[in-house]
Amino acid sequence: MNNISAPTTARASHSPAKARSLVEAAHGTIRHEILTGALAPETKLRFEMLRARYGFGASTLREALTRLVGEALVTSEEQKGFRVASVSVEDFADLTRTRVFIEKEALRSSISHGDDAWEGRVVAAYHRLSKIEAKLVTGPEAQQDEFEERNREFHLALISACPSRWLNHLYGILFQQSERYRRLSLVNRVISRDVHAEHKAIFDAALARDADLACKLVGDHIERTLTVMAKLFPSKS
Repeated sequence: MNNISAPTTARASHSPAKARSLVEAAHGTIRHEILTGALAPETKLRFEMLRARYGFGASTLREALTRLVGEALVTSEEQKGFRVASVSVEDFADLTRTRVFIEKEALRSSISHGDDAWEGRVVAAYHRLSKIEAKLVTGPEAQQDEFEERNREFHLALISACPSRWLNHLYGILFQQSERYRRLSLVNRVISRDVHAEHKAIFDAALARDADLACKLVGDHIERTLTVMAKLFPSKS
């Protein structure tokens, strides 16, 4: 993926009251461009380039990039500066195995504890996801942002009755870390895949309170993205 030019963000006042909002804006803008591939993996993030591209000052950019290092989307080396984090099949395989383990545990607990309100959240999230999935057939690139949001809402709704704070916290980290890979697999259709049918099967099993089936389907669903990535990126081993 090649870097593309982006509209320059208007410079705002550097008063203390606006400093935080500037960092938030820089963080959100750069994060989105990394996730969408506009800033390709391993791109060197020079301050001169970033200032010209986005219009933010050096101190604002440094704090935003430091946050992105904490999110594992950017790497930092002494004397070498910042780079967009690389992607690899090995990294995603490790991430996938861990996410499958955590999400299955959270889903099983959620189905066990779920009440009518939980069912309502799952139904509403599935309905919103289905509407955007119907648009993916004609143009997945244009629907990436909305699909990612609706997909996140659906998976969060499924585990929303899980009472474990730590399972929910770990799940959120893993889901976010896999976003770049999901976006790549969405627009690179190297294998035939019906994502809507996968979500429908998970939805039906969850509402039927069949935890064993729902967990199996969720695991299969997550691992199919790894299958796509294995075809896009050769293994280093």
